[in-house]
Amino acid sequence: MQAKVLPLKTIRNPRDLGGYLTQDGHKVKMQRLLRTGRICNLSKHDQQYLINYGLRKVIDLRSEKERKQDPDTLISGTKHFNISISPEDNTEAGTSFEDLFKKFDANPTAAFEHMRENYRLMITRPHSQRAFHRILEEMANTPEGAIIFHCSEGKDRTGLTTFFILYILGVDLETIRQDYLFSNYMLNDYRARRDLEAKEKGSSLAFRANLRSLGSVADEYLDNAIITMCEEYGGIDSYIKKQLSVSDELIDLLRKLYLE
Repeated sequence: MQAKVLPLKTIRNPRDLGGYLTQDGHKVKMQRLLRTGRICNLSKHDQQYLINYGLRKVIDLRSEKERKQDPDTLISGTKHFNISISPEDNTEAGTSFEDLFKKFDANPTAAFEHMRENYRLMITRPHSQRAFHRILEEMANTPEGAIIFHCSEGKDRTGLTTFFILYILGVDLETIRQDYLFSNYMLNDYRARRDLEAKEKGSSLAFRANLRSLGSVADEYLDNAIITMCEEYGGIDSYIKKQLSVSDELIDLLRKLYLE
């Protein structure tokens, strides 16, 4: 089944993970786990909707630089937590944006490879591993109400966070993959606007192709994360338990809180 799309106009990619079935016959609870893009400049309508929806916590997965540039709207009655998954410059592999843009003009697949490497780094980097653990701990410390966890477009850092929580809850990998790929549909208009802006600025076709790769998710991105977990850490379960320090007790608590 498809996750519930929330009727929010000033948030990109807003979805409730409730309703997904687990392999042992349980169901993820509604109004508990919300994945979205950034929540800056929210309309009054969207703020009130989230308040009525039971929002209690917001976990911002972005870097400090991103948070300062586009700070979250503070929603009444909620607690905010900053848990950055990526390094503060948010360019992942230590490549400056200037150098990346030069590559984007020369090679139409440069961003595709850059994104694949980003996913590998989000798996191997100790900073990211600690962040994923903290996110799961915060979820375990939320006995009621809804949690938003978000990055910028709600697709990569949010996508991997969603991967881990749904996997821990017992949702099958294909369902998790389809939820991940659904971001492409949710971000169609966003990518179209970026492409039009680039075209109007006279950007090359190669650069525009790279923008589309940056604004999308892909099987190959997620597969690189999964392959890294399997080849370097002995599998997904081993990675979650050893690298993310997720105990059986934490798994049991998360399932108790978020499944029905």
